[in-house]
Amino acid sequence: MTEQTTPSDEQATQGTLTERATPAEQATGAGKPKEPQAVVAPVPPMPVPPMPVAPPVAAADLVPPVAIAEPVGPDEPVKTEPVKKDRRIRRAVLRWTAAAVVFAAVGTSAAYGITRMERTDVPGLATEPDGRWDYPTITRPPLPSGSPAPFAEANKSGSHYADLRKLVLPAPKGAKDDAALRGEDGWLASGTFLAEYAAKEDRESLRQLLTDYGLRNIAARGWTTPDGTHTRIYLLHFDTAAVADELMSTELTYYDSPQFAVRGAPLTERDEKFPERAAVDEITRFAYVESKPYGAEQVRQAYLSAGDTVAVIVQSRKGTAQAVPFQQTVILQSQLLG
Repeated sequence: MTEQTTPSDEQATQGTLTERATPAEQATGAGKPKEPQAVVAPVPPMPVPPMPVAPPVAAADLVPPVAIAEPVGPDEPVKTEPVKKDRRIRRAVLRWTAAAVVFAAVGTSAAYGITRMERTDVPGLATEPDGRWDYPTITRPPLPSGSPAPFAEANKSGSHYADLRKLVLPAPKGAKDDAALRGEDGWLASGTFLAEYAAKEDRESLRQLLTDYGLRNIAARGWTTPDGTHTRIYLLHFDTAAVADELMSTELTYYDSPQFAVRGAPLTERDEKFPERAAVDEITRFAYVESKPYGAEQVRQAYLSAGDTVAVIVQSRKGTAQAVPFQQTVILQSQLLG
């Protein structure tokens, strides 16, 4: 059977009074029980008053406490405990510290990566010109079978056994070849080399020096780049490294200037801005630049002693001869002879 629940006597009585009372009785209050229940007439809605302004609170109190549930038994209620503010602060500090460490590590890695990359590998720098010329791939010519390199321990005379004509630096891309320095079958007459020097007496002295020191031959190449820089390279070949080194150090160069002035550069000084870190092992180098005030063009020149060979490099340009392509040319020619 379905168990039914009946209303209580009080509820029944109230319901009966409510149902049987006449309108007159309700108005006069007749027949009311000891605790009459008034009928409330509907009240029209009142306008909602503005919300009161809360008193100012501290910034830390704006963050509600986080409740963490603790393990409880099956019959026990779940207890919560608010997290203390200093614990939140410690976590925030740890998060920001970790983020700062990560950013610092990334920045250091990027800086290190940039220092190890070539200029053309760095985004944004690949198209920025820095004055260097675009040389073709440069390789040393092969040595004859069984011949040592010029600075090998077994090569006491410092001889270049490779073809000297192939040891002259090639022209950069876009340059116009200087036909006057091609020579006959690749070998240049000594008179063409001596024409680089301005004074007649200097040319005569140099001619005698080349004879006395036993010059074997001269390989040369020259070119003019689109910016008007005219480059000439001469490789003077002698019997031994000792002969070549003595000629250069005692007859051709001083510390602060060359001994013979080339055409267009009556006053020349040591090039103090040529980077020393660019020195090539086993190569002795003297670099000079024309002093101010110079004329319509400026001249730069370098002398290299490399084993049995003396290299003379001259660059001239209307206005100012740029330092970067000159340094690049000297360094590459030094490496080719090394």
